[in-house]
Amino acid sequence: MIRLNIIISNSSDIPIFKQIKNAIKEAICNDELMEEEALPSVRVLANDLKISFLTVKRAYDELEQEGFIKTIPGKGSFVAPKNLELIHEEKLKEIQEYIEKIYDISKISNITKEEVVELFKIIFEEDL
Repeated sequence: MIRLNIIISNSSDIPIFKQIKNAIKEAICNDELMEEEALPSVRVLANDLKISFLTVKRAYDELEQEGFIKTIPGKGSFVAPKNLELIHEEKLKEIQEYIEKIYDISKISNITKEEVVELFKIIFEEDL
């Protein structure tokens, strides 16, 4: 079983269970956690983070519902086999959220769609 390096921010607007969920999800997507790897038990992670067991359980439950981990009664929680389509969809959703923020900023600041598109073109061209 691995030890997760999760940093909780008490000053964040994001609930603690979501911070845990997001950190584990990110570690799975970035191959820091491998398929079938055992996650710390709810109690161990809660003790490490000095938070309630229920908070960790909620994060694990949501990760399981979303297909990122699987729980085997009596054995623990493990990284589920990667569903590349699910990960792709997660990343598209994340990009969409950033684009919505860009859109909001551009509207408030009177920045045109053409200017935003030009910024994207420059960024993508630099990547080539």
